[in-house]
Amino acid sequence: MIPDDFDSRPGSATSLLRTIVGAYLRGLGGWISIAELIRLMEAVGVPASHARTAVQRVKAKGLLQSSSLDSVSGYRLNPEAIPMLERGDRRIFKFRQQRNGGAWCLISFSFPEAQRALRHQLRKHLSLVGCGTVSTGLWICPAFLTHEVEDILRELKVQDSVIVFITDTPQMSLSLKSAISAWWDLDRIASCHLDFLSRFEDWTSVEDPAEAFSKYVTVLDSWRIIPYIDPGLQPNALPKDWPGFRSVALFDRLKWELEPTAELFVHEGLFSSGQRKHSGGYESKNQPNPLGEADSFA
Repeated sequence: MIPDDFDSRPGSATSLLRTIVGAYLRGLGGWISIAELIRLMEAVGVPASHARTAVQRVKAKGLLQSSSLDSVSGYRLNPEAIPMLERGDRRIFKFRQQRNGGAWCLISFSFPEAQRALRHQLRKHLSLVGCGTVSTGLWICPAFLTHEVEDILRELKVQDSVIVFITDTPQMSLSLKSAISAWWDLDRIASCHLDFLSRFEDWTSVEDPAEAFSKYVTVLDSWRIIPYIDPGLQPNALPKDWPGFRSVALFDRLKWELEPTAELFVHEGLFSSGQRKHSGGYESKNQPNPLGEADSFA
């Protein structure tokens, strides 16, 4: 399975390409011509030369594969990337907020010194899905993220060294609010939300498909990392006037206003270039996580 990749800076050619691929390629049947991909990249301000460099980078990460169709050169979505993209759909488009008093997932692990590199990899992966640090060998997240934790354990093949617990509020001398501020870098999370708000709060819908596409991809590219940084902690344990609530609402509004018109731009180009939607079974299923049903809301 191809892992999530957040090494690229939002707004860079590589990040914008990943955003376009994740948002549109499955709906096109999993294949796109070189010319059409360059057209979409140019629409968000990335020239053809930079687009080609970005393609090489995402190919090296395993997201795209070179593929010709009907004698037309293009790129096909790597089937092994589908689970990663569907996991991203759930995070990005269905932000989940833990309910007050909701369950927690605790991840306890211990590795011998000879396996410290593997220990480092586990910590890195847990932080990338929004887990907090209770202590060196004990991490925590809302229970609805348990399936993502288990995916990490399988990918790293460390199930025998890790114990996962599902529990109600941990018992401790600190209040839960104080503990959460110690386990997570709430200032960093809040800063990400505030940056998003300051950049996009004044944006509105537009009628021109090309402009709507450029705006929507820019918004989506800036937003898509935030739901991984912010695991959706329960409201009563967050600081007063938490900016994440406004940020989530803003993204939902901009998606509703911009996405349909942006879609017109994508499909207008397909008709004019002669590319048609190819059947490849790449549509995202967006299946909900049963464990998170009671602790989350869309």
